[in-house]
Amino acid sequence: MKILNIGSMNLDMVYQMDHIVQPGETEASYGMNVFLGGKGINQSVAAAQAGATVFHGGMIGEDGQPFLDACVKYNVDARYIRQVEGKSGHAIIQIDKNAQNCILLFGGANQMLTEAYVDEVLEGFEAGDILLLQNEVNMLPYIVDKAYEKGMQIALNPSPFNEKLDAVDMKKISIFLLNEVEGFQLTGEKETDAIIAKLRELFPHARIMLTLGKDGAVYVDEKQQVFQPIFKVKAVDTTAAGDTFTGYFLAGLCEGMPIPDVLKMSAKASSIAVSRPGAVPSIPWRAEVEQALAE
Repeated sequence: MKILNIGSMNLDMVYQMDHIVQPGETEASYGMNVFLGGKGINQSVAAAQAGATVFHGGMIGEDGQPFLDACVKYNVDARYIRQVEGKSGHAIIQIDKNAQNCILLFGGANQMLTEAYVDEVLEGFEAGDILLLQNEVNMLPYIVDKAYEKGMQIALNPSPFNEKLDAVDMKKISIFLLNEVEGFQLTGEKETDAIIAKLRELFPHARIMLTLGKDGAVYVDEKQQVFQPIFKVKAVDTTAAGDTFTGYFLAGLCEGMPIPDVLKMSAKASSIAVSRPGAVPSIPWRAEVEQALAE
């Protein structure tokens, strides 16, 4: 089973701050770094480092060579990445003294997908393969429709949650990967049990992976509901926490691991990622996660 991720690639400009800047306020930062990021590439790297066979698709700009280099470094197949004129996507990220963040996105090349490109990429995949999507690229409704016709398992991380998702046929989604905020935005419910109940009502055949921040994560499908607490660590940068969890979770599904084991591995990987700065560089390799679990 292969994972195809048609997802975003962003150059992350990360600023260390005392607190998140307020409207009208000017604040000096005490650190700045540039990292590779974007939910798409973060999740591809995480799944690949967890041991899955991962193909990444999407567009980079003329400044995008570092993403191709990273794919080589992290065992992600980059054959479907295309370079276009202009700038790659980028993000301006503020991280406060409590490791909370806020993110300003510029879509850039991530918004330049075409129908012809999507058709070309999907030709290389078949029924049962997993298509992983987020909401940081264009053409999402078209990608979902075409992948559904092929019988692929479509895993959607509906982030950022906005009106563009209204055009996506959510009934075609096989796996929802979302946090409690996105759960509220999708269902209108705020309590965990209510979110799960509403998602089960709306999408009775889908698998649901709901992350709850410091309160852990819960997985639900037609046969089971499994809770996973967090592994407590001192957080440095939470930027790629959810993406790390997503990548490890899908890798575990590809291997056919029991769900409790998948969740435990994903939670441990996420806990390691938040203890390090940056997005892509913070994601641990599988051997490191297994060693940490053994200890």
